[in-house]
Amino acid sequence: MAHQHASAVGGPLLTRSYRFLLAFIGLWLLILLWRFSAGIGAVSGLTDGYPWGIWIAFDVVTGTALACGGYAIAILCYILNRGQYHPLVRPALLTSALGYSMAAMAIIIDVGRPWLIWAIPLGGFPNMFRYNWNSALLEVALCVMAYVGVLWIELSPAFMEKWRDTSNNEGLKKLSVSGLKFFDKAMIWIIALGVLLPTMHQSSLGTVMLLAGQKLHGLWFTGWIPLLFLISCVGMGYAVVVWESALSSRVFKRERESDMLISLSGAMVIVLSLFLLVRFADLLISGKFGLLFGSGWLSLVFWIEIALFAYPIYMLASKARRSNFGNIMRASILIMLAGSMYRFDAYIVAYNPGRGWSYFPSVAELLITLGVIAFEIALYVFIVKRYPILAGTSRAGSVHE
Repeated sequence: MAHQHASAVGGPLLTRSYRFLLAFIGLWLLILLWRFSAGIGAVSGLTDGYPWGIWIAFDVVTGTALACGGYAIAILCYILNRGQYHPLVRPALLTSALGYSMAAMAIIIDVGRPWLIWAIPLGGFPNMFRYNWNSALLEVALCVMAYVGVLWIELSPAFMEKWRDTSNNEGLKKLSVSGLKFFDKAMIWIIALGVLLPTMHQSSLGTVMLLAGQKLHGLWFTGWIPLLFLISCVGMGYAVVVWESALSSRVFKRERESDMLISLSGAMVIVLSLFLLVRFADLLISGKFGLLFGSGWLSLVFWIEIALFAYPIYMLASKARRSNFGNIMRASILIMLAGSMYRFDAYIVAYNPGRGWSYFPSVAELLITLGVIAFEIALYVFIVKRYPILAGTSRAGSVHE
């Protein structure tokens, strides 16, 4: 299929809003310096009862799911429809690469002894039996580390195209030409690995909460939680691609891929319906229907979750409603909120370690999380302005804010 070639957005980088972003990142770095010099206890509300909080529940568990756009689009583009959504691939990959890289950074911030993280990928060598192969967290750690590398490798042709066309360094030009030829042949295998790894670790993020046992409320504790985490991350990935594409086309004044985004919304209906089907089938089979209305405020939390998943199905069920792009945008935001709430509830809200324990993120914790997001946005803007990521032609005007 013929598609518009990706190109750099261009324009000034140090705009007023970008300078504000850089100033906030400077504050974030100061707080990080405090965290690593004074320890986790000095900047967070974590306790022995709640050994992980917003840095894991949002930055990692929710953040990686929101970064599954590359995974979701790879399934659609390369497995199901022979490239129909190809112009959405690079932006989705960039969002995924940045999201997963920031999640890895959040893990480093959250771990008590980050200088020992090297032991995760290397600690089992040369005797692989030193690993605890029954550990869901080990699988998550190894898969996420590998997937970060795979994502940047998948995205590397965008950088090589830029260097091939504009670099004054002949060595870099030759390397880029050779690299692009290599990726023309090898990319299909890299993509296959890029589909396998998220399938493994996104489900394992759900498996982790099986370890909580009765500490996790029955409306969320289920043997099907790995499947529910996997299905919801696919829906979130679709939604983020729609939202990111629409937002970037507006901010950077690019032509919007409306037809593809409208078509993509049909896939969201299928994924969300499957999630709700599995969720209620589990409650029915396990005999937990009494918890739906008998769990106090957690019952309300559960039904808010369900409403956030169900209403976008109604919004996108008919072709007429899907043809309204504003409708698609609103549905995408609700889907992101639904998936985020489900994960946050499973890891924190519905988790009860026992009497005497409570958790609420400190101001420093919240600022660190906002700083991670700001850093990700700053990198995204820099890359799309300098490298061919976004497809479509520019509309009149340029971005100055």
